[in-house]
Amino acid sequence: MPYRWTTETELDLTPHRSLPPQGFAAVILTFFTLAMIPLTAFLGTLALWGLLPFALLALWGLWWGLRRSYADGMIHEHLHIGPTETQLTRDGPRDARAEWHCNTYWVRVTDHETGGPVPHYLTLSGNGREVEIGAFLSEEERKRLLPELRAAFRRP
Repeated sequence: MPYRWTTETELDLTPHRSLPPQGFAAVILTFFTLAMIPLTAFLGTLALWGLLPFALLALWGLWWGLRRSYADGMIHEHLHIGPTETQLTRDGPRDARAEWHCNTYWVRVTDHETGGPVPHYLTLSGNGREVEIGAFLSEEERKRLLPELRAAFRRP
């Protein structure tokens, strides 16, 4: 699950990873194997040395692209609902960090069904700012998270 309540007042959110590390290795190995099959016909010829750099460049491009995708998906959001202060921390790719603090009493959870970058866009507002939460979650997950967030802010 891309989000989970660690306690009644602590929420951790991370994007879903559709390709685990074992799958990454399998994709690279499969691509390498399939790229080398046609090159076996050129073994012992000068043409092999003309084609091999392009095959290896394509392999490197696939590896680099998947690695970059993993790095860009390294997002972690942590919501702490304290008795007097609420804090939302977002750690993004390439050491990007954003924090938001607000008096817990004034926090308002809003569901923008339309008009946001994604359907059912969830925001927290207070202290003169409105911040997104869980924009990387699927629409169903945001719908499921909304009543949980509202209930968490109703606690005494």
